[in-house]
Amino acid sequence: MFKNYFKIAFRNLIKNKVYSFINISGLAIGMAATILIGLWIADELNFNNHYENKDSIAQIYQSQTTNDNISTGPSIPRPLEFALRENYNANFKHIVMASWEQSRYLKFGETNIYKSGNAMQEAAPDMLGLDIIAGLKNGLKEKNSIMLAESAANTLFGNKTALGKIIKVNSEDDLMVTAIYRDIPANNSFSEMKYIIPWKHYVTTQEWLKWSKDNWGNNSFQLFVQINENTSMDVVTSKISDIKKDADPELVQYNPQLFLFPMEEWHLRSDFENGIQSGGRIENVWLFGVIGVFILLLACINFVNLSTARSEKRATEVGIRKSIGSQRSQLVLQFLSESFLIVLLSFIGALGLVLLFLNGFNHLASKSIAFPWANSQFWLISLLFVIITSILAGSYPALYLSSFNPVEVLKGTFKAGRYSALPRKVLVVTQFTVSVALIIGTLVVMNQIQFSKDRPVGYDKEGLIQIPVMSSEFVGKQDMLREQFIASGGAAEMAGTSGPMTNVWSNQSGFTWDDKPAGLQEDFAHTRVSYEFTETLGLKILEGRGFSREFASDSNAVLINETAVKYMGLIDPIGKYIRDSDIKNPNPPLEIVGVVEDMIIQSPYNPVKQALYIFDSYNNVAFYNLRLNPEKSTSENLALIEGVFKRNFPNTPFYYQFVDEEYGAKFKSEERIASLASVFTALAIFISCLGLFGLASFVAEQRTKEIGVRKVLGASISQLWLLLSKDFITLVVIALLIASPLAYYIMGEWLQKFNYRTPVGWDVFAITCFGALIITLITVSFQAIKAATSNPVKSLRTE
Repeated sequence: MFKNYFKIAFRNLIKNKVYSFINISGLAIGMAATILIGLWIADELNFNNHYENKDSIAQIYQSQTTNDNISTGPSIPRPLEFALRENYNANFKHIVMASWEQSRYLKFGETNIYKSGNAMQEAAPDMLGLDIIAGLKNGLKEKNSIMLAESAANTLFGNKTALGKIIKVNSEDDLMVTAIYRDIPANNSFSEMKYIIPWKHYVTTQEWLKWSKDNWGNNSFQLFVQINENTSMDVVTSKISDIKKDADPELVQYNPQLFLFPMEEWHLRSDFENGIQSGGRIENVWLFGVIGVFILLLACINFVNLSTARSEKRATEVGIRKSIGSQRSQLVLQFLSESFLIVLLSFIGALGLVLLFLNGFNHLASKSIAFPWANSQFWLISLLFVIITSILAGSYPALYLSSFNPVEVLKGTFKAGRYSALPRKVLVVTQFTVSVALIIGTLVVMNQIQFSKDRPVGYDKEGLIQIPVMSSEFVGKQDMLREQFIASGGAAEMAGTSGPMTNVWSNQSGFTWDDKPAGLQEDFAHTRVSYEFTETLGLKILEGRGFSREFASDSNAVLINETAVKYMGLIDPIGKYIRDSDIKNPNPPLEIVGVVEDMIIQSPYNPVKQALYIFDSYNNVAFYNLRLNPEKSTSENLALIEGVFKRNFPNTPFYYQFVDEEYGAKFKSEERIASLASVFTALAIFISCLGLFGLASFVAEQRTKEIGVRKVLGASISQLWLLLSKDFITLVVIALLIASPLAYYIMGEWLQKFNYRTPVGWDVFAITCFGALIITLITVSFQAIKAATSNPVKSLRTE
């Protein structure tokens, strides 16, 4: 019996090629989009899942209160490690201190690469379950050792053995390769870690680390732990939460609270708002999950609409089958079989589309998703997906078609009914409501990104590059380099900074000043800068002056931004002093010599933080910032600068970053989401228009004789076009009226999370409404004009 069902279903597909093509292609596109979204969601949900012990791994986070605002993050003080080992060691299987991820030069022979990695303690390979493919499992035991990822080792050594070889790190440290580990998968928090150096080497070679061992106020480190099986995250958190404020009474005012942040939360739920976990990338997972469901729903609506629209053509078949004894359940199975066949063919087509566009999707989404050929779970889910889609798409047509009265059908008195088209109209309105809402949402997201990009950054980032200071060989050569860079004609000016111009590496408290507001808990973004800082950055000075070589007193000078003036409650800031409140180790007071315009260094979506730019004559700078010569091309400038660099550092690769590109990277995540949403929105519109085209084709076919009569009676082509188009235009207008306030409310709520946000303007709705109507007219007009220009003789000759 089922064989006959599928045979009849296949014949119907062949007989109605246009409608079959619309159904299959629409479903295939919808299913392909849903599969891609499903693969993306699976990749997000499986982040860090390859760790067998992921449920017991955590990172220590802390929350601190400053002026009634609670900030939360993974930065912790170094003494915490010793406190945990001494007093709470029984709760942990592993305690691993780590630096922040840092890029370094790795050199062997003539091969020099620039890779990202970490300094970590000995237990790191075991805790992270690194797959050691050569060398020692505990490759960090020796102080002067290094572990390399397989890809980094292959680049450095090619086919030669890497173990035991000495490589030079940052042109000054000679480290022996003790282990090679397999590259960590892309959907992993440590995927960019291409090398690991021993923690003991890191802390003994960095000068600034020598005073961090007992400093509870210096939050410059990361700490990862693996808890024992006989305890839990909550239990350990309750034990360690007050360690920091108990250790240093001066920090009680900030109420530091430590807690274990589980590995399973790192990727998807890493956002905190005023000390409370508030979400993260999980919001994008939900967003695309909803979009995937809607796209599939739109494709299923096409199937339902076209199947029910052709009900009168199938009525005779139903009448005959019922008259010869077919039960309604058998007819339902017949029509569900047709649905299953269409969905199955669509699924095969969808797989082809996924394979065709997977690389492009990976590029757009910045993923490395492979098609899961060998994953039985994927195929089981796919089978369920096909069955559920078949039922979703075919159940209403099956129940509707199987309900016809055979007596009316065979007498020729069957009519679909006055309200038979109402469900189709409702579904078309639903389709375009979803599509229009997606368009409006995507436009608002794009507007918000552009609004943030257009926000004044406070300095001239165009034509500005930064060169990382990688080793001690740079020390003492700064003024000489500046002179040579400028003399070469490649640079107009140069200044050093202790951090990049696109991020704050240091926040500092412990300052006091005259007339300091009572109860203010000071907290400043803190950057050390050299002479020519304001000139190099093109930074506007609002009051006072910048640092100058003419003033010897500038060795104890500071610039503050305009936000700091308001924050500190200063009326006439120039000449005022900022003093270190640490009476044990006091530094000389800092004289405010200038107020500069606010610079966006951190998130472009948040307010600028109060900042101190403390003079430093290149002693503690991490970057050389060069203003390129505006009279030459960028390529000429870079060639000249590289020439100077190579003459002074022949064994060090010339590496630089464009500041405007680094700033632009802050928008990558939002731009990626907007791009993906744009693609899926376009697919939603295409699927909706495909269904509209099919319905317009059917309506034109259904009203062929009516059109012929109207043409004979003198109706013009434009009148006939309007006759066939107005119903569809009406449905789209209704969809616009429903979608617009719905999208306005949803996107208004979404924008609330941004301190600086674009208004949801009328132009977004005007563009969307106009575009939707134009697309509808183009879609419907093809069939309408075709029907209006047809020869009436052909349609009326049988009358």
